[in-house]
Amino acid sequence: MTYLYRLGIDVGGTFTDAILINEATGETRIAKVPSTPKDPSIGFLKAIERILREADIKTEDVGYLVHGTTVATNAIIEGNLAPTGFLTTEGFRDMLEIQRQIRPALYDLLFEKPRPLVPRYRCYGIPERLGPSGQVLTTLDESAVVKAAHELKQEGVEAIAVCYLFSFRNPAHEKRTREILQQIFPEAVISISSDVAPEIREYFRASTTVINAGVQPLVGRYLSNIEKRLRGAGLKGELLIMQSSGGVLTFEAARTKPVFMVESGPAAGVIVSAHLGRVLGFDNVMSFDMGGTTAKAGLIEHGTPHITKEYEVGTAARAERGAKGAGYPIRTPVIDLVEIGAGGGSIAWVDAGGMLRVGPHSAGADPGPVCYGLGGTEPTITDANLVLHRLDADHFLGGEIRLDEQAAYRAIKEKCADPLGLGVVEVAIGIVEIANTAMINAARRISVQRGHDPRDFVLVAFGGAGPLHANRLAAELEIPTLLVPVSPGTTSAMGLLVTDLKHDYSATLIQRTDRLDAEAVNRRFREMEDRGRKALLGEGMEGARIGFERQVEMRYVGQSYELPVPLPDGKVEDALDGMLRQFHEEHERAYGFAAPAEPVEFVTLRLTAVGGIAKPKLRELPRRDRDVSAARRAVRKVYFAESGGFVDCPSYDRYKLAADGVIDGPAIVEEMDSTTVIHPGFGAAVDRYGNLLIRANKK
Repeated sequence: MTYLYRLGIDVGGTFTDAILINEATGETRIAKVPSTPKDPSIGFLKAIERILREADIKTEDVGYLVHGTTVATNAIIEGNLAPTGFLTTEGFRDMLEIQRQIRPALYDLLFEKPRPLVPRYRCYGIPERLGPSGQVLTTLDESAVVKAAHELKQEGVEAIAVCYLFSFRNPAHEKRTREILQQIFPEAVISISSDVAPEIREYFRASTTVINAGVQPLVGRYLSNIEKRLRGAGLKGELLIMQSSGGVLTFEAARTKPVFMVESGPAAGVIVSAHLGRVLGFDNVMSFDMGGTTAKAGLIEHGTPHITKEYEVGTAARAERGAKGAGYPIRTPVIDLVEIGAGGGSIAWVDAGGMLRVGPHSAGADPGPVCYGLGGTEPTITDANLVLHRLDADHFLGGEIRLDEQAAYRAIKEKCADPLGLGVVEVAIGIVEIANTAMINAARRISVQRGHDPRDFVLVAFGGAGPLHANRLAAELEIPTLLVPVSPGTTSAMGLLVTDLKHDYSATLIQRTDRLDAEAVNRRFREMEDRGRKALLGEGMEGARIGFERQVEMRYVGQSYELPVPLPDGKVEDALDGMLRQFHEEHERAYGFAAPAEPVEFVTLRLTAVGGIAKPKLRELPRRDRDVSAARRAVRKVYFAESGGFVDCPSYDRYKLAADGVIDGPAIVEEMDSTTVIHPGFGAAVDRYGNLLIRANKK
């Protein structure tokens, strides 16, 4: 059977976005529905039902559905992991309690560590011990495993995590433990660290394994529920989940390793930014995604998104190079993001010291901003933009929601303006500028603090609220070009459809480069390639479309942290000199110095098995001249700080813009899922695919 359509569904904190692409014509259709935080699957299924109904498409015609979700992240943040037991080497039972010595703020003496993922009474120290090279020092006490299994079964746990010391060198004890647990407690989900994260640093490995075990029952039920209902509705196509590293997994693979999908949704935005950059000829791209709850910034250098393994999930999920200590670490590849609590629904408030603050709390999807008229009482960034007339009350979401400007005005007045003794408009622009400053700082953290100059990048802005604020960010960061894609409010959903099937593998192998056992390195990579090829072939991928990406994490001997260096195809001994040069250059860029005379060592080998999936083509617009008067909708007073108040500002219907059109700022460009603000002193050009390229006017 020939399928005609691809469908992407991205569940966000405020809205659930759907995008449908006709593979033959490239035509796209989008839909947005409010998210349902209590049960994300409800919003997910409503989005599918709506977009297929509006497109008059049968579910049988959809051959490819990709889902981005934060269901795993939310379970961890809310402390809703399934009841889990933990088995580790005797003497290390308190590993999850001790955690690390660091804290987010060095001098914060009141900081409290995150609550242990597993309570101490469900943690067991098992007599066994391996040496650092994997040699058996103490044999596994199987009777202790049997006793722990019986006790955990009586406790009613649903999942068990196993993490023994040096199991990344020799997994025999962990595998035998799993066999015993499965015999005694077959209904429990069991995760072993040598499968999930076979790397050094036992607490990181244990945390990753416990999270994988604890969310597995929840994710399994969520995916099974969705799959059952989709199959019942007649959808026979492939079902895939976005993973944190930017690839996709089958539903079946995601059920067994859900820790790889913890930061599923935000990764899609960075992937689509990289895709747009490749299509349009921009190698260096900074992605800026501002939705209803958070804003996220990511970096793509030389066409490749930055990947990190220093990732934490806790009170707020984030991926930042350098562990912070506020959450639970996860040792899986994750798109490098800086995420802050500044979205369209972020609440403005006055603190005890009389200062105006914005976020991190959000009005979310329920009740939402005050202007939605759904019961919200706290003023938000969206309310401030409406008071400044940057949003059109009659055309929000294509006119589906009629915004209440008076309610937004009253909320800002009562909650913020009156306590501060200021005017409502003055406070509204203050709310917007405070949010902008927080987002500018986030962009600097992903660029300047990583050793990159923002002026060397193109800013790609999307999300429902991203284009409202991006022009201001680009101006402050001196980024020369701002790109706003078509349908920016559903761009992350588009990212779900332009990524490949991926499986990530790793192996710790600590060896100095001047004493390198090259054959051991090559053998480990061959083993990981075999596993990856087998997995992809088992998922129906053609052998000709399978490829591999290899990396080695390297460091100077004696260092605590590593830097990833790509390993080209071929034998490691042939590429070693080039890798060493690249390591020194990367160390210079990241830390400001290099020491070429110092010995270097390999630490962890990483491999990504990639199954290439055909990318949908961008649809080209008809060409006209520079005149955009046919798309002009109206003129209204809009507030701009640089103009000192409200000024006449034309608004344009984006769907009527043709290629080569030019818009002079100040101007507003409106579409169903987002609004783009072009500030005074800037202009926008429409490219052949309908993207807006916003640049400062030449002086």
